[in-house]
Amino acid sequence: MTASTTRRTAAKSRIAAVGAIAVAGTMLLTACGDQTNSDTPKKAGGSENSAPLFAKLPTDIQKAGVIKVGTDATYAPMEIKQGEKIVGVDPDIAAALGKQLGVRFEFTSGTFDTLLGALPTGRYDAVMSSMSDTKARQEGLDSKGKKTGTGVDFVDYFTASTGILVKKGNPEGITSVDDLCGKKLAVQRGTTYETAAKNLSAKCATDGRAKISIEAFSTDAEAQTRVKSGGAVADLNDSPVAAYIAKSAGGGNDFEAIADKGDAGPFGIAVDKKNTQLRDALRDALDAIIADGTYKAALDKWGAGDGAVTKAVVNGGS
Repeated sequence: MTASTTRRTAAKSRIAAVGAIAVAGTMLLTACGDQTNSDTPKKAGGSENSAPLFAKLPTDIQKAGVIKVGTDATYAPMEIKQGEKIVGVDPDIAAALGKQLGVRFEFTSGTFDTLLGALPTGRYDAVMSSMSDTKARQEGLDSKGKKTGTGVDFVDYFTASTGILVKKGNPEGITSVDDLCGKKLAVQRGTTYETAAKNLSAKCATDGRAKISIEAFSTDAEAQTRVKSGGAVADLNDSPVAAYIAKSAGGGNDFEAIADKGDAGPFGIAVDKKNTQLRDALRDALDAIIADGTYKAALDKWGAGDGAVTKAVVNGGS
């Protein structure tokens, strides 16, 4: 996997978003949990769950019939709230996974930088939030290399590169991240792009150029507003998200997106390191939906097919 100065290294790839959702996604609900006192998990109708990979799940999830998923639903087209529903690429992939596993995925939106910390508490079984799989996250390290937890395992399901979101017309003539030296940059706090911006600024100084002025916001929507108003030159984001924002925000009249395809890296479904059974079940389910075509259909629905993977990989990030 290649890397560049903007390679996500320490904290989320993420990205948050705005703009109207043009396609209404739906969560596919499959088999329910145990309806009897029997130790054998059942479907709602009373029969044993016959989903292909149901038996691979941990017993507590089999009985509950639900995988509780934490997400930050502000990141179209990956995950976004539409009324009371959370829709997008990730929920549609999860719905396909749920068919293989015989359970439903229940998404709950929270603040991005708190999601991983909720895994050991049992609040979530998994985190699926366009989160970059990084060694730091696998090892439970913060952006300064300090140990903050036991870490997580990732099942990698998507690939994204850096997207540079600029004001419509690109008044500063930005063509790559190298053009950001000496400029003001807006990013979402706690993401890998905040870390990437700091690393890029340091490189600018090393190269004898002016550092980047970085403004970090709690949501990417705030960073976008800063760019739109002219208060910042650009917002760093994941490529599919930047492209979606440029296409949809203000009817396509607010932003332009530039993709840096040289730094592609994986998004992963995160699970607690102790929950290897769930991790492996998710890996097998992802391979199954890649094989049967439902994975590709979920991506194509949202115009995200460029990020498709061909095989489930555990902890493939660097």
